[in-house]
Amino acid sequence: MYGQRAANRYAKALLEYALAENALEAVFQDMSLMNKTIKEHKDLERMLLSPIVKTAVKRNVLNKIFTTITPQTQRLVALLIENRRLPILEAVAEKFIVQYNEYKNNKVAVVTTATPLNESTQQQMLQKVISLTQNSHITIENKVDKSIIGGFILRVGDVQYNASIAYKLNRLQQEFQEKLFV
Repeated sequence: MYGQRAANRYAKALLEYALAENALEAVFQDMSLMNKTIKEHKDLERMLLSPIVKTAVKRNVLNKIFTTITPQTQRLVALLIENRRLPILEAVAEKFIVQYNEYKNNKVAVVTTATPLNESTQQQMLQKVISLTQNSHITIENKVDKSIIGGFILRVGDVQYNASIAYKLNRLQQEFQEKLFV
């Protein structure tokens, strides 16, 4: 994605500003809403990225969609418009969420499965991850990827455990090929 380094700087500055203004939780809610809305509505994402659409139109659209955002978030949007960086709004929201979670020592365990997890399996997975990491500030995010065939891929921070059928089949295929050429 375009503008990752700049997005990281804006997110860090917004986090510090929100802390100074005692509005961290409210700004987090705004950034979560913006991130989710832009991800779910590809037309909005394309409009923000488009150099053809005038900045005034983009500002009006954002004002109509996000009517309840905090003054701190409004200031961020104004700053992005002023610096001609509005296309990185989604990236700033993503980076802010990551930095917020780091600040709060929250971790997200991403579980990729071939089919969606039911609630009880998700809770069992959460309890296991909490016991393994010794961190009770963990949430489970379930991603569905049919290409893994079965099993799961668990990722917490930089650590990944791959127990997918596709991974095991690939390993088996590699072992067969190595044995053939020995």
